[in-house]
Amino acid sequence: MWKNSIVFTGLCGLMMWLNVKPPKTLPRFTDYQKVSPILTPRDSAARSSLAARWADSTLSSMTLDEKIGQFFVIGTYSNRYESYYASVERLIRNYHVGGLLFFQGDPLTQADLTNRYQALSRVPLLVSLDAENGLGMRLALGMSFPHQMTLGAIQDDRLIYDMGLEIGRQCRRIGVQMNFAPVVDVNSNPLNPIIGYRSFGENPDNVAAKGIAYARGLRDAGVLACAKHFPGHGDTQVDSHQALPKVWHSADRLGELELPPFRALIQDSIPSVLVAHLYVPAYDPRPIASTLSGPVVTDLLRNQLKFDGLIVTDAMNMRAVTKGNQAPEANLQALLAGNDLLLQPESVAASIVKIKQAIEKGQLTVEEIDRRVRKILSYKYRAGLVPYQAVSVSKNLLKDLRTPQSEALRQKLYENAVTVVRNDEYIIPFIHLDTLKISSVAIGESPSNIFQQTLRKYGKVACYASDTKSDDVFFAETLAKLDSVQTVIVSLHEMKQRVNRNYGISPESVKFVQTLVKRGNRVIVCVFGNPYSLKYFPEARALVCGYEGDPYAQTAVAEVLFGALKATGKLPVSVEGLYPAGHGLVTEEIGRLTYGVPESAGMSSAKLKAVDDIMEESIRNGVFPGGQVVVARHGRVVWQKNYGGLTYDRAAYEPVRDTTVYDLASVTKVTATLQAVMLLNENGLIDLNQPIGAYLPEMKGSGKETILIRDLLMHQAGLVAFQPYWERTKPEGIFSPDFYLHADTLDYRLLVARNLWTKPATVDSVWKWVVKTPYLAGKLGHYRFVYSDLGLIMLRRLVEQVSGQPLDTLVRDYFYEPLGMANTTFSPLTNGVSDWKTAPTENDRVFREVLVRGTVHDQNAAIQGGVSGHAGLFSTANDLAILMQMNLQGGYYGGRRYFLPSTVPIYARNYTTRSFRGLGWDRLSSVDGNAYISPRVSPRSFGHSGFTGTLVWADPREDLVFIFLSNRVHPNAGNNLITTQRVRRRVMDAVYDAIEINRHDGNNFVDLDKR
Repeated sequence: MWKNSIVFTGLCGLMMWLNVKPPKTLPRFTDYQKVSPILTPRDSAARSSLAARWADSTLSSMTLDEKIGQFFVIGTYSNRYESYYASVERLIRNYHVGGLLFFQGDPLTQADLTNRYQALSRVPLLVSLDAENGLGMRLALGMSFPHQMTLGAIQDDRLIYDMGLEIGRQCRRIGVQMNFAPVVDVNSNPLNPIIGYRSFGENPDNVAAKGIAYARGLRDAGVLACAKHFPGHGDTQVDSHQALPKVWHSADRLGELELPPFRALIQDSIPSVLVAHLYVPAYDPRPIASTLSGPVVTDLLRNQLKFDGLIVTDAMNMRAVTKGNQAPEANLQALLAGNDLLLQPESVAASIVKIKQAIEKGQLTVEEIDRRVRKILSYKYRAGLVPYQAVSVSKNLLKDLRTPQSEALRQKLYENAVTVVRNDEYIIPFIHLDTLKISSVAIGESPSNIFQQTLRKYGKVACYASDTKSDDVFFAETLAKLDSVQTVIVSLHEMKQRVNRNYGISPESVKFVQTLVKRGNRVIVCVFGNPYSLKYFPEARALVCGYEGDPYAQTAVAEVLFGALKATGKLPVSVEGLYPAGHGLVTEEIGRLTYGVPESAGMSSAKLKAVDDIMEESIRNGVFPGGQVVVARHGRVVWQKNYGGLTYDRAAYEPVRDTTVYDLASVTKVTATLQAVMLLNENGLIDLNQPIGAYLPEMKGSGKETILIRDLLMHQAGLVAFQPYWERTKPEGIFSPDFYLHADTLDYRLLVARNLWTKPATVDSVWKWVVKTPYLAGKLGHYRFVYSDLGLIMLRRLVEQVSGQPLDTLVRDYFYEPLGMANTTFSPLTNGVSDWKTAPTENDRVFREVLVRGTVHDQNAAIQGGVSGHAGLFSTANDLAILMQMNLQGGYYGGRRYFLPSTVPIYARNYTTRSFRGLGWDRLSSVDGNAYISPRVSPRSFGHSGFTGTLVWADPREDLVFIFLSNRVHPNAGNNLITTQRVRRRVMDAVYDAIEINRHDGNNFVDLDKR
């Protein structure tokens, strides 16, 4: 409809069939510009002229009934039945209603019905939605953004604008031109049952600023905003749906607190204001709803505040206005008071009759009706309804509404709202993870809750959870498990936003916290609900408000606790007797990884889905049974996925989980040995230009004492690639009793495989064999590049000699535990990791004669008890992302400096013409590339791969960390499809494809050397 005048004939025929009078003259839409519906603060003269011309032309063709019909905005639903929809059609056909207010339903059905209803109306219907925090407030499958109380904590109002713009975009997509938002009531009464969390808070300036930002966002999306609930519903204790609330304040007080936000939005050209059903004696002594009050609507709003936009009633079916009033009389009185639109009116037919009778009596003039209708029509034009375009209804509609960009915005809003209210002794953020004993108790949530899942990404956190709030047995058992030295995080979930039932806080929960505090625990209370509830925990050492239970809010609070995210939120309301509105402590961001959607780091979710395709295809093709992929950019993990299972056995399927531990194979070289070498080097304990014999006297006379340490790191020391030393321990295929015992004893205590142990002396034997292994043929000191495990075995010996500690102990104590790498260890089975958490590797029929699971796959590392310089480390993709991020950040992570800023870049550079490699780190070959590295990585990137199907990589140019783990050697190490099919390289390619083209704009470019 309304595309051009060609449809006139068909329209007339349709109207005759529907028994609707055709227009006297139909405006020709070619006379009016087809402009985008952008409602600027002050419409340009040209645009105003176009709107006026169309309004005048349309008005001149309308009957009195059609004009009166424009005042009615009927409530409707999209989750009903055909007879109901037909009744709505009758109201449109017979009474020419001017607008629709949709409630429950879903976007697809609503869009369909919108097209259906619009086709019946000669004048386009103004379609509206009460979507204060997004479509999800009313529609199933719609997106919900944070409530306004949550938004009130945010200090950057640009984010509120962005949200308004996005909500407006979604409204337009389903054919909605008006959103009854923002709420600009100043919620100064904690007992308010109707506003509360719907308000930006109790500070009028904050409410006004955020209301303006929200309204401007809607405006720039082409949607009419509506400030509500005039003259201010924030200090009431009665629900106007049930009765008429009374506001007893003086006009001076109302002018100081309630009116400033409305005044500010009116000055900013808000297109509409919604009048509340309130009894306000300061403005009108009669005990009637303000909606029906001329002194409120006309004298105050229209004349004193100079508002010339659309004045809308609150829903006319609410008890506050219907009690004691017949609907037709109430609707007439609302019009006489000065309202332009009657929202959700009852008895439309009788009301039209009542209004016409008022005209006959002289209570209302036709000229006044024309003035208001002309204004309504003008706003319809400005809202983009001329020419009317039907809503595109397709299978992509839901996808169009919930975009990755909108998800990124939702996350950012919740992140910026987190408010640290108390932080005694600067408990937050946690820094010393190696000495801090942390437990988490989640009340009102299941053990699989997002909050505790996120906590465990940062370190070892003992977690307890109960989805009930009054389980005395749970509280007693949990107290028994906690000792007084623990830092205990108590999180409150599934709370109530309204004051009833103490916001969902149980007495048992309060008592539990009090008991912990009295016992001496450092208690941090995290509230995922109304900030007023903080009053129940005055004794907690730290208080954090997340405002809502949304997964993004839970993730954000956990990130604030660990310093991955800075807390910047401020309380939007006062907490009774404790904290004033505007209070909030800013905490430090200390360089830990955060977690979010790809778009939050300048990447494309759609393009990253290619990773799923590659991984699933590889599993189907038998490349590996499963794996983990983690991608982090700009310090944010944007892709963390697990694929497949631990084995190919479908009958005993074990899915890969976040906590599944993989054998890293040669990735051990850079994640353990190299880390130790860099540490000792920068502390002056190792000089890379010195021969290894200077530190290991036992090498003298071996011919290898002159090997420079840097040549070992660059694999150009003349060492052979590999020697199967394990064969010496199993001559003729039989386990030698000199090396092995099928029992764990004091002498045989190093685990080689399940039920197979060796002696510590075996480690010394391996060292002697390494020292005696012949050189490669070549000129001494100028050997070609040969990738060698032997050099890393030698470096392990060097690290232990210089540091005086075993390699595994050194890296655990200095790196893994302080970094929070709770799932990283050598010899998992020996160190308390259950075998079901480890991905099995080879079904070894030659050496160990068992399925290798929980012990290292590499044979030479196995006969050393699972600890070697070239292999032996086990980890998860998340843990490795932490370690690689620390290296990418120049040695800084979690508030601690592990290396000097210059150290990692020194090791990541190339210093030789014999290879492309750095000092220990692998790099991209400039000659023939790598089968497992994307050719698109930058020349300054670094990482390493592992035989078992693993890869870690960091790219300073893109501020990118990439982790790939698999057990491709299961069940047969001869399976080399991961290389021939270039799986790791293809996955990396997909990651680089997903980086948006503007990646180097602004502050996105990160220079490792300048960190």
